[in-house]
Amino acid sequence: MSTLPYLDSGDQVILYDGVCRLCNAWVRFLLRHRLSPRIRFAAIQSDKGQALLHAVGLPGDTISTLVLINADGHWLRAQAVCRAMAHMPWPWRALAILRRLPDRLTTHLYDLIARNRYRLFGQYDRVHPLEADYPDRFL
Repeated sequence: MSTLPYLDSGDQVILYDGVCRLCNAWVRFLLRHRLSPRIRFAAIQSDKGQALLHAVGLPGDTISTLVLINADGHWLRAQAVCRAMAHMPWPWRALAILRRLPDRLTTHLYDLIARNRYRLFGQYDRVHPLEADYPDRFL
C-alpha cells in the first residue's frame, strides 16, 4: 500500500461516524482506557477522513461504519473493532479474540447494532468535536 496521508510510519487511524453518539462514546472509551498512542482518529465526514478512505479505495460517500486503516490494509465493522481492541491494555485486549469468530457472525451482530444506533443512542446535528479533550490523537 502506498503511503497514507496524515499518518506517520507505523501509525494507524480509526475512522468513525462523527455524528453518531455511540461511535463517539466508543472513541472516548478507547482513549480513556489507554488505546495505543500509535492509533489516531478522524471522523469519516472530515476532509482527512475522506482523504484516507480515498487512499485505500473506499467510497467516501457511502461509508458510515468504523474503519481501521494502517499500512497493511483496512478493516471494516467488527473486524475494525476487534483489531483496535488488540491495542488496548488488559483486560480489554482479551476482546480481540472475537475476531477469530466467523466474520459472518460478527458482521451480522455489528450490523444489527449499527442499523439501530441512531434510534437507540441518538445522533448529533453535526460532527461532534472530541479533539480538545485529547490533543494530538485526532487528525
